[in-house]
Amino acid sequence: MALASTKPASSLLPGKRAYATISLFACLLAAPLLAGDLNPATLAAFREYETLTEARIAKQLSDPGVFLYINTLPLAERSRVYASLRSGEMYIAPLTTLDPSGHTISVPQGLVHHWVGAVFIPGATLAGTLKVMEDYDHKQDDYPEVVRSRLLHREGDHFQAFMRLREHHVITVTVDADFDITFIQPDAQHCFVTSRSTSVRQVEDAGKPGERDLPEGRGEGFLWQLDSFWQYVEQDGGVYVELEPVSLTRDVPTGLGWMIKPFITSVPRESLESTLESTRKAVLKKR
Repeated sequence: MALASTKPASSLLPGKRAYATISLFACLLAAPLLAGDLNPATLAAFREYETLTEARIAKQLSDPGVFLYINTLPLAERSRVYASLRSGEMYIAPLTTLDPSGHTISVPQGLVHHWVGAVFIPGATLAGTLKVMEDYDHKQDDYPEVVRSRLLHREGDHFQAFMRLREHHVITVTVDADFDITFIQPDAQHCFVTSRSTSVRQVEDAGKPGERDLPEGRGEGFLWQLDSFWQYVEQDGGVYVELEPVSLTRDVPTGLGWMIKPFITSVPRESLESTLESTRKAVLKKR
């Protein structure tokens, strides 16, 4: 991570560079100590954000000619995106949901992370892709961030699943999360999935004999909510997979945002990239 400076990096003396680096990592490690519990106002604002996001997605899905977010892009950009996806590249973009008046939705003491990404899986079928995605007992075999997972309950196309998730960026964060997941397939070529976290607990001393889940909403606030919206379309000799995750984390301490915020906001994007690439590899492997 580069430090902000009015001078080129080469003009910084070695001692100053070392001091700046030490200061940065000290702030990163000390920041969790300043975090508090999840505030009801924070969660309420996130729910408002999520409701408006879901309304936009529902409108998008209601039109068979749209369905995917990338189909809402201007024609020239859309054509470039499709060509790049079919060549094996990945599409990633940040999103922001505004309120009905067109203003930013304020989330006190929290940060909403909202991205959309897509990949193309050549030679895949929708049926084969969904078979892989519905296997909640073996997510740890395909996704590096998943330590373990298991299916808790299934009734038709409605699933309840548990996952232990781990991220390592300077520090290691482990959470236990329960998800409520629904698959809806309007026809043989289209499917959309909603995955909502119903409980997210930070794991203290993960992997050690005395590990324990903190009460929901307690801890450093590295992840409070994680909801994901998946779209699948079979066409062009394969399957387009689109993922739109919306997550909620703690905000950064006052005065440290210029250092810490870029670090925090990079994690959701990297996680999205990893999830999409892992999904493509898993489907190809089990095709």
